[in-house]
This record gives sequence, C-alpha cells and structure tokens, in this order.
Amino acid sequence: MPHEHGIGLTEGQVHSFIDHGYVKLDRAFSPDLARRCRDELWTDIGLSADEPHNWTKPVIRVSSKSSAAFIEASNSPRLHAAFDQLVGPGRWLAPTGLGTFPIRFPSPIAPNDDGWHVDVSFGFEHADFMEWRANIKSSGRALLMLFLLSDVGPDDAPTRIRRGSHAAIAKELLPYGERGATLRQLSADGYASTENCPIDLALGEAGTVYLCHPFLVHAAQPHRGRQPRFMAQPPLLPRFEFDPSLPPSPVQIAIRQACGMTF
Repeated sequence: MPHEHGIGLTEGQVHSFIDHGYVKLDRAFSPDLARRCRDELWTDIGLSADEPHNWTKPVIRVSSKSSAAFIEASNSPRLHAAFDQLVGPGRWLAPTGLGTFPIRFPSPIAPNDDGWHVDVSFGFEHADFMEWRANIKSSGRALLMLFLLSDVGPDDAPTRIRRGSHAAIAKELLPYGERGATLRQLSADGYASTENCPIDLALGEAGTVYLCHPFLVHAAQPHRGRQPRFMAQPPLLPRFEFDPSLPPSPVQIAIRQACGMTF
C-alpha cells in the first residue's frame, strides 16, 4: 500500500519490485542537490566539467562521501518511506553518506569493469574479493541502490539490469544455507541462469534512485555519450539479521516466492 504520507511507493510498484527485482524512484531527491554532489566529486577527482580534454580515463572511482549534501540526498522523506515499504519499518539503518562512485567518462578505452555480477554483502575480512559472500537471508545488505547524480540517457553508460534475475540467484543460494556462497561460486558459470532475463537500463534524471533487490544481477557498460555520468551504488544496511517473528518484507517475499517457500 502507498505510504501514509503519500510520498512512498504505490502497491503496483511494490509488486513490481517483488517480480522484477527493482523499482525506479523518480525525484527521490532534488536535481539541485544532485548538482551539489557532482560539484564536490569534481573537486575530489581534480577535474572540471568544462575541460573535457582532461577526461582521459573511462572511469574514476571515489570510495565514499559523508558531507552534508550526500547525507541529505540519501535520507530524503521519499527514500525513507520506500525503505519502510520494501525492507520494513525499523529494519534498516539510515545512510550516513553515499558510495561508491564509479564516475564514467566518454572514452574509446574499454572500462574493463563491465561484467555481469551480484553485489555480495559479507565476508569482507578476506583479502581475495572473490571469497566475499552472499546468503539466502541477504545478511549484511537490505537493498542495492543506484543513485543517479547526473542525467543518464541510453548512451551515458546506464547500468544494465537483468530483470527478474534476483529470483534465479535466490534459488542458487538456497542450498548454501546461512554460510552462503562466495562470489567465485556464484560467478563460476557466468550467471548462466539469468542470461535469458530481459535487460533494462537504469535511465533517469539526476535525483532518480533505483532501489534493487540485493540479488539482482547487473553490469556497467562503456560510455558512448558526451557528458560524464555520476552515480553512487551504496547498499542499504539492515538494522539486524532476519527475524522470522516479523511479517516478511517485499525483499523476503521475493526470495520465498523464488524458492517455492510457504508463508
């Protein structure tokens, strides 16, 4: 159901999230706030919007930002309402900033980071990132989020999304139980179970946020446009581990439906 203040998701959007693995939230924060975030990132990377001759790399990454503009962008009332609807009231931690930022530039050079993948969510004590893990409860991650900090059209390196792929990944994670599977195990066959999923693009104006199921398979792509694409891709962190005594959230309903579990 829509949030009581009328700023959240519609019932149709919640069902779409369960079925497709993501929902697009238009005007999650203001374009002016997105511009303030971009200005800070330009300063951080030592480049300028009006000096394209210095854009020599296909992608530059900034790890995280916790200044006022980024905290405000990640905590708008519209976002908080959607977090409540998808994860459950009181079950998520308010973001303390944003990150990471893959800033993509128009370039003929291959970015070499555009493979299909799932964002794993725990096991980060391992030096080998291929040993990082995900499990059927999605420990350590309530949502994957894509914050568009610039306008993103079809040529501006929009993130590619395999619609409905979260269901296939849930089925693959189920036999691994609470211990979960490593990124190496999940990616061993190139995510073959999701290769026939329709591909959607994370398009939108600055201030758009895509709220994605943690198991959604997605990928970057080269930038074929003219203006750099600024985006953040943070997790929404859970406040606590899965609690079976609470009503299942849409994130959990999607997992249960995929695995044929009863409620």
